[in-house]
Amino acid sequence: MVAARPIGGAGRGTGPPGHCLTRSTDPGHSGETGLVHAAAGGVGLLLTQVLTAQGVRVIATTSSEDKAALAREAGAAEVIRYDKEDVASEVSRLTDGHRVDVVYDGVGRATFDGSINSLRPRGMFVLYGAASGPVAPLDPQLLNSKGSLFFTRPTLGHYVATRDELLQRSRELFEWVASGALSVRVGARYTLDQARQAHEDLESRRTTGKSLIIPG
Repeated sequence: MVAARPIGGAGRGTGPPGHCLTRSTDPGHSGETGLVHAAAGGVGLLLTQVLTAQGVRVIATTSSEDKAALAREAGAAEVIRYDKEDVASEVSRLTDGHRVDVVYDGVGRATFDGSINSLRPRGMFVLYGAASGPVAPLDPQLLNSKGSLFFTRPTLGHYVATRDELLQRSRELFEWVASGALSVRVGARYTLDQARQAHEDLESRRTTGKSLIIPG
Protein backbone atom coordinates (compact mmCIF):
# COMPACT_ATOMS: atom_id res chain seq x y z
CA MET A 1 0.00 0.00 0.00
CA VAL A 2 1.29 3.48 -0.86
CA ALA A 3 0.91 6.02 1.92
CA ALA A 4 -0.81 9.35 1.40
CA ARG A 5 1.60 12.27 1.24
CA PRO A 6 1.08 15.73 2.72
CA ILE A 7 1.42 18.66 0.35
CA GLY A 8 3.03 22.02 1.00
CA GLY A 9 6.43 23.56 1.58
CA ALA A 10 8.74 23.70 4.57
CA GLY A 11 6.98 23.44 7.87
CA ARG A 12 3.92 21.68 6.43
CA GLY A 13 4.84 18.10 7.27
CA THR A 14 2.60 15.66 9.13
CA GLY A 15 3.79 16.45 12.65
CA PRO A 16 7.53 16.50 13.44
CA PRO A 17 7.86 20.22 12.58
CA GLY A 18 5.24 21.05 15.21
CA HIS A 19 7.06 18.87 17.72
CA CYS A 20 10.45 20.43 16.98
CA LEU A 21 9.17 24.00 17.17
CA THR A 22 7.42 23.60 20.51
CA ARG A 23 9.86 21.23 22.21
CA SER A 24 13.26 22.44 20.99
CA THR A 25 13.19 25.69 19.03
CA ASP A 26 11.29 27.51 21.75
CA PRO A 27 9.85 25.19 24.43
CA GLY A 28 6.64 26.76 25.68
CA HIS A 29 6.30 27.42 29.40
CA SER A 30 3.17 27.77 31.48
CA GLY A 31 2.17 31.38 31.88
CA GLU A 32 3.68 32.56 28.58
CA THR A 33 1.73 33.95 25.64
CA GLY A 34 2.39 32.93 22.06
CA LEU A 35 1.16 34.18 18.68
CA VAL A 36 0.44 31.48 16.09
CA HIS A 37 -0.13 32.63 12.51
CA ALA A 38 -2.37 30.65 10.14
CA ALA A 39 -3.61 28.72 13.15
CA ALA A 40 -6.19 26.71 11.19
CA GLY A 41 -3.53 25.27 8.88
CA GLY A 42 -1.83 21.92 9.22
CA VAL A 43 1.05 23.04 11.43
CA GLY A 44 -0.91 25.86 13.05
CA LEU A 45 -3.50 23.52 14.54
CA LEU A 46 -0.78 21.27 15.94
CA LEU A 47 1.18 24.20 17.38
CA THR A 48 -1.95 25.58 19.03
CA GLN A 49 -2.79 22.24 20.65
CA VAL A 50 0.73 21.54 21.93
CA LEU A 51 1.33 25.05 23.24
CA THR A 52 -2.03 25.08 25.02
CA ALA A 53 -1.22 21.73 26.64
CA GLN A 54 2.04 23.27 27.87
CA GLY A 55 0.16 26.08 29.56
CA VAL A 56 0.86 28.74 26.94
CA ARG A 57 -1.90 31.23 26.19
CA VAL A 58 -2.27 31.13 22.40
CA ILE A 59 -3.36 34.10 20.35
CA ALA A 60 -4.18 32.77 16.87
CA THR A 61 -4.55 34.51 13.52
CA THR A 62 -6.94 33.29 10.82
CA SER A 63 -8.62 34.67 7.71
CA SER A 64 -12.24 33.55 8.27
CA GLU A 65 -14.74 32.80 11.01
CA ASP A 66 -14.79 29.10 10.10
CA LYS A 67 -11.02 28.96 10.56
CA ALA A 68 -11.30 30.97 13.77
CA ALA A 69 -13.68 28.33 15.14
CA LEU A 70 -11.13 25.60 14.36
CA ALA A 71 -8.39 27.56 16.13
CA ARG A 72 -10.56 27.99 19.23
CA GLU A 73 -11.44 24.30 19.16
CA ALA A 74 -7.70 23.54 19.16
CA GLY A 75 -7.27 25.66 22.29
CA ALA A 76 -6.63 29.24 21.15
CA ALA A 77 -7.60 31.71 23.85
CA GLU A 78 -8.02 34.58 21.39
CA VAL A 79 -8.32 34.80 17.60
CA ILE A 80 -7.37 37.77 15.42
CA ARG A 81 -8.83 38.07 11.93
CA TYR A 82 -5.71 39.26 10.14
CA ASP A 83 -7.75 40.11 7.04
CA LYS A 84 -9.72 42.69 9.05
CA GLU A 85 -7.55 43.78 11.98
CA ASP A 86 -4.01 45.01 12.54
CA VAL A 87 -2.31 42.08 14.23
CA ALA A 88 0.24 43.97 16.31
CA SER A 89 -2.37 46.44 17.59
CA GLU A 90 -4.72 43.62 18.57
CA VAL A 91 -1.91 41.70 20.28
CA SER A 92 -1.06 44.80 22.31
CA ARG A 93 -4.71 45.22 23.29
CA LEU A 94 -5.18 41.56 24.23
CA THR A 95 -2.04 41.55 26.37
CA ASP A 96 -2.54 44.95 28.04
CA GLY A 97 0.48 46.25 26.17
CA HIS A 98 2.87 43.48 27.24
CA ARG A 99 2.83 41.70 23.83
CA VAL A 100 3.82 38.05 23.37
CA ASP A 101 6.78 35.91 24.41
CA VAL A 102 7.04 34.03 21.11
CA VAL A 103 5.69 34.23 17.55
CA TYR A 104 5.38 31.17 15.31
CA ASP A 105 5.19 32.43 11.73
CA GLY A 106 4.94 30.14 8.71
CA VAL A 107 3.52 32.83 6.42
CA GLY A 108 6.61 35.01 5.92
CA ARG A 109 6.58 38.23 3.95
CA ALA A 110 2.95 39.25 4.55
CA THR A 111 3.08 38.80 8.32
CA PHE A 112 6.68 39.76 9.12
CA ASP A 113 6.07 43.32 10.32
CA GLY A 114 3.08 42.31 12.42
CA SER A 115 5.07 39.47 13.94
CA ILE A 116 8.09 41.49 14.95
CA ASN A 117 5.91 44.30 16.32
CA SER A 118 3.95 41.81 18.46
CA LEU A 119 6.94 40.65 20.50
CA ARG A 120 7.87 41.81 23.97
CA PRO A 121 11.52 42.77 24.67
CA ARG A 122 13.75 39.68 24.40
CA GLY A 123 10.93 37.75 22.74
CA MET A 124 11.52 34.95 20.23
CA PHE A 125 10.55 35.16 16.56
CA VAL A 126 10.30 31.67 15.03
CA LEU A 127 10.00 31.95 11.24
CA TYR A 128 9.42 28.41 9.96
CA GLY A 129 7.96 29.02 6.51
CA ALA A 130 7.26 31.51 3.74
CA ALA A 131 3.78 30.78 2.38
CA SER A 132 3.39 34.40 1.23
CA GLY A 133 6.94 34.68 -0.07
CA PRO A 134 10.39 35.12 1.48
CA VAL A 135 11.11 37.85 4.00
CA ALA A 136 13.36 40.66 2.78
CA PRO A 137 16.98 40.68 4.01
CA LEU A 138 17.05 41.56 7.69
CA ASP A 139 19.29 44.19 9.31
CA PRO A 140 20.26 42.74 12.73
CA GLN A 141 19.99 46.26 14.16
CA LEU A 142 16.21 45.90 13.78
CA LEU A 143 16.24 43.17 16.44
CA ASN A 144 18.03 45.58 18.76
CA SER A 145 15.65 48.48 18.20
CA LYS A 146 12.59 46.27 18.70
CA GLY A 147 13.76 45.06 22.11
CA SER A 148 16.83 42.80 21.83
CA LEU A 149 14.73 40.17 20.07
CA PHE A 150 15.77 36.62 19.24
CA PHE A 151 15.21 35.44 15.67
CA THR A 152 15.52 31.94 14.24
CA ARG A 153 14.73 30.23 10.93
CA PRO A 154 14.55 26.50 11.83
CA THR A 155 14.69 23.71 9.26
CA LEU A 156 13.33 20.25 10.05
CA GLY A 157 16.45 18.43 8.83
CA HIS A 158 18.57 20.00 11.54
CA TYR A 159 16.20 18.70 14.23
CA VAL A 160 16.17 15.11 13.00
CA ALA A 161 19.82 14.94 11.98
CA THR A 162 20.30 11.53 13.59
CA ARG A 163 18.07 8.48 13.53
CA ASP A 164 17.87 8.47 17.32
CA GLU A 165 16.51 12.00 17.34
CA LEU A 166 14.01 11.21 14.58
CA LEU A 167 12.75 8.16 16.47
CA GLN A 168 12.52 10.04 19.76
CA ARG A 169 10.48 12.84 18.22
CA SER A 170 8.26 10.47 16.24
CA ARG A 171 7.67 8.26 19.26
CA GLU A 172 6.52 11.15 21.42
CA LEU A 173 4.39 12.56 18.63
CA PHE A 174 2.57 9.28 18.00
CA GLU A 175 2.05 8.80 21.73
CA TRP A 176 0.25 12.16 21.79
CA VAL A 177 -1.96 11.10 18.88
CA ALA A 178 -2.67 7.63 20.31
CA SER A 179 -3.63 9.06 23.71
CA GLY A 180 -5.95 11.63 22.18
CA ALA A 181 -3.85 14.52 23.46
CA LEU A 182 -3.21 15.64 19.87
CA SER A 183 -5.77 15.65 17.08
CA VAL A 184 -4.55 15.69 13.48
CA ARG A 185 -7.18 17.21 11.20
CA VAL A 186 -7.19 16.10 7.56
CA GLY A 187 -9.10 18.84 5.82
CA ALA A 188 -8.87 17.58 2.24
CA ARG A 189 -7.85 14.54 0.22
CA TYR A 190 -6.90 14.58 -3.45
CA THR A 191 -6.07 11.96 -6.05
CA LEU A 192 -2.75 12.23 -7.85
CA ASP A 193 -4.34 13.76 -10.94
CA GLN A 194 -5.79 16.49 -8.70
CA ALA A 195 -2.34 17.58 -7.53
CA ARG A 196 -2.58 20.93 -9.31
CA GLN A 197 -5.93 21.66 -7.67
CA ALA A 198 -4.51 20.70 -4.30
CA HIS A 199 -1.70 23.22 -4.59
CA GLU A 200 -4.02 25.92 -5.91
CA ASP A 201 -6.35 25.38 -2.94
CA LEU A 202 -3.40 25.62 -0.57
CA GLU A 203 -2.08 28.80 -2.17
CA SER A 204 -5.57 30.35 -2.15
CA ARG A 205 -6.00 29.62 1.58
CA ARG A 206 -9.03 27.42 0.95
CA THR A 207 -7.62 24.58 3.05
CA THR A 208 -7.61 23.79 6.75
CA GLY A 209 -5.59 21.18 8.60
CA LYS A 210 -3.61 18.71 6.52
CA SER A 211 -4.14 18.22 2.79
CA LEU A 212 -3.24 14.79 1.42
CA ILE A 213 -2.47 13.63 -2.10
CA ILE A 214 -3.27 9.93 -2.32
CA PRO A 215 -1.45 8.02 -5.09
CA GLY A 216 -3.54 5.61 -7.11
